Amino acid sequence: MSLILDHVNYIYGADTPLAVKALDDICLTIPDGQFVGIIGHTGSGKSTLMQHLNGLIRASSGHIYFNGEDIYDKDFDMKKLRSRVGLVFQYPEHQLFEIDVFSDVCFGPKNLGLDKKETELRAYDALRQVGLPDELFYQSPFELSGGQKRRVAIAGVLAMKPEVLILDEPTAGLDPKGRDEILHQIKRLQTETGMTILLVSHSMEDVAEFVDRIIVMNKGSILYDDVPRQVFCHYKELEEVGLAAPQVTYVLHELKRRGLAVDVNATTIEEAADTVIKAFKG
Repeated sequence: MSLILDHVNYIYGADTPLAVKALDDICLTIPDGQFVGIIGHTGSGKSTLMQHLNGLIRASSGHIYFNGEDIYDKDFDMKKLRSRVGLVFQYPEHQLFEIDVFSDVCFGPKNLGLDKKETELRAYDALRQVGLPDELFYQSPFELSGGQKRRVAIAGVLAMKPEVLILDEPTAGLDPKGRDEILHQIKRLQTETGMTILLVSHSMEDVAEFVDRIIVMNKGSILYDDVPRQVFCHYKELEEVGLAAPQVTYVLHELKRRGLAVDVNATTIEEAADTVIKAFKG
């Protein structure tokens, strides 16, 4: 198993009058190769949870295991963990700073102490993985579109060759076209490499089509943890905590209410189209 969280708690401002419990008794197992969506409204604890996974934040109590090792053991190599569990922050393009795209992606592997050839090979492979055209490699990152900048930032983490990739709101601020391009590229990356990917979002629409499993966070706790079809069955409960199921869920429930024999558990547009067509043929 890649990542295990065992009764993890975290309190902001512990031992002060302003203490806030951000994570409440979190128990999770993330197997190798799984594509997981972490969903929750602002303040639900999802970003705090992700920052625990590569050691940026230390749990107030509980344990986190990476490949069977407790990351809080005194002899554990936290630097090694951070190279294996890559974290892409929200608006990661704000961290771009080099003179050109290729140099920016080289920064991470260079700081691992790799030689020039290996560093450049990793950077090239990472940029190809995110689908950035070769002709953009030596442009200033500040001349790129928002979606292209986001790809460069993701490539910078991929060049470290992580086993786990955590993406915190990777589509934030992008237009619909840029959002779709990023999500499809992430899914292609996961399919082709078998990498474990955790996609943090507040939007069910962003994850419905792509992930194997959805974890819904609310007030620092896990509200639901299941495959998308089962999570979306609770669309009314999701609304109560400030979330919503994909639009197809509402459309299918309305069609069923009107007497059409559709599968209300379809999660993607393609599945919804199939069940509507079958219902009409029937």
